[in-house]
Amino acid sequence: MALTALALNCTLKPSGESSTDAMIAVLADAFKVHDVTITETIRVAAHDVKPGVSSDEGEGDAWPAIREKILAADILIFGGPIWMGQIGSVAKRVLERLDAFLSETDDQGRMPSYSKVAVAAIVGNEDGAHFSSAQLFQSLNDVGFTIPAVAACYWVGEAMGSVDFKDLDKTPEKVTETAKMVASNAAHLAGLLKDAPYPG
Repeated sequence: MALTALALNCTLKPSGESSTDAMIAVLADAFKVHDVTITETIRVAAHDVKPGVSSDEGEGDAWPAIREKILAADILIFGGPIWMGQIGSVAKRVLERLDAFLSETDDQGRMPSYSKVAVAAIVGNEDGAHFSSAQLFQSLNDVGFTIPAVAACYWVGEAMGSVDFKDLDKTPEKVTETAKMVASNAAHLAGLLKDAPYPG
């Protein structure tokens, strides 16, 4: 069964090299082994995603098109950086826009994201990977996504350090191992849910 994944890069930078992209690339390589196609990586900061909690905030809002791509995929790779010990503001805006799913249920009470799987790709030069994944996973689960076992692949540098993930000479072995487990579990779960969606 063919599976697809969409990656959201919630770096604060609208363009240029990004450590979040580098971590998403590690996961993309791991997903290839399971025949999961990454259809696209969307850099959210490069689009005019309006603040709000609806699926369409009016003229010029880039979110409806992004939302459509999220729902077309079986797996969501939610990537973002740690700032001040927590997930960055762009990621939080995405979570706020996903809140609309709570009021968009079908006649079985299922949100549009039901039977979709979500994993996280987190990078940062300070503590906060566990707190950031907790923020993401609770929010994503609240709006209908399913979180597999071992769903976060992350890297954090030395406290108060200056080395970014994208600047490492080599991806740490533990990160690669974790990415393989994230991809394996997510692909397995997404395949099960695609074959047998939640009944509601």
